[in-house]
Amino acid sequence: MKNRQTQFRRAFGRRDVLKLAGAAAASLAFAGRALAVGRLTLGDAEIVTVNDGTLTLPMSYSYGDAPQPELVRLLADNAMPTDTLQPDCNVTILKRGDRLAVFDAGSGPNFMATAGQLVDNLAEAGIDPAEVTDVVFTHAHPDHIWGVTDDFDELVFANASYHIGQEEHDFWSSPDALQAVPADRQSFVVGAQSRFEAIRDRLTFLKAGAEVLPGVEAVSTPGHTPGHMSYIVHSGADQLVVVGDAITQSIVSFAHPEWPAGADQDQALAIETRKTLLDRLAGDRLRVVGYHFPHPATGMVERGGGAYQFVAG
Repeated sequence: MKNRQTQFRRAFGRRDVLKLAGAAAASLAFAGRALAVGRLTLGDAEIVTVNDGTLTLPMSYSYGDAPQPELVRLLADNAMPTDTLQPDCNVTILKRGDRLAVFDAGSGPNFMATAGQLVDNLAEAGIDPAEVTDVVFTHAHPDHIWGVTDDFDELVFANASYHIGQEEHDFWSSPDALQAVPADRQSFVVGAQSRFEAIRDRLTFLKAGAEVLPGVEAVSTPGHTPGHMSYIVHSGADQLVVVGDAITQSIVSFAHPEWPAGADQDQALAIETRKTLLDRLAGDRLRVVGYHFPHPATGMVERGGGAYQFVAG
């Protein structure tokens, strides 16, 4: 555990962000009037966020173990429903040089009826799935990996290479994985294993600290799943962190990172990771994109009132 956190802190060390003062110059603009596509200039790279739809999650599942009166008050104060969360799902795309990289692949057609819209919205963004060179996974939950195949079990990103953390792959691929998760998540295991099989000949495995692609660093952020990875995109003086589900909610996770979240497999470890990540993002003024933040899902982390706040932009 100590080694993981040491690596985590090293990856986000100030020596890596001495030139971040220029990050504020990055610009964010929507593609025309599109509501499903966001664009951000990051140094010599373009970051595109493409919406895959939304999930519908009972609050009892998401924050059933949080202090309920405080939770209800926080949600009401932010004009949010108190019984259900409907988070956006945002796939991040990096366009730089000859690489067109997708971070996570969305839900595909077989997870939730409100999700699985990635392919249509890629067309809106002017992105041809056949031109994607790399698919990089934060973790293997259905809304992040099931979208690698379509209704006919064909690869959506037919010409891409695929990358995932070694520990994450090993957990979901294990013969013991079904017994390691609650009964209501055993379909996650079956689904992950079938997607791994579909990309088996194209899949490479990552360790923390690895350079996944030129200028893209893998960082261990475990807890949500055993081998969850986040990624730092370096582009000259600018940097952006693709946090995946290490931070899942743009209000609750920031105001109360110490509250347990039902989607986290190891809740205690996820809380520790979340606190460390938020501290580093705020302290080093790192731009962030969150998979389940409100679309277009990019912004900054600020400290305030003994907690944190997500500032979109």
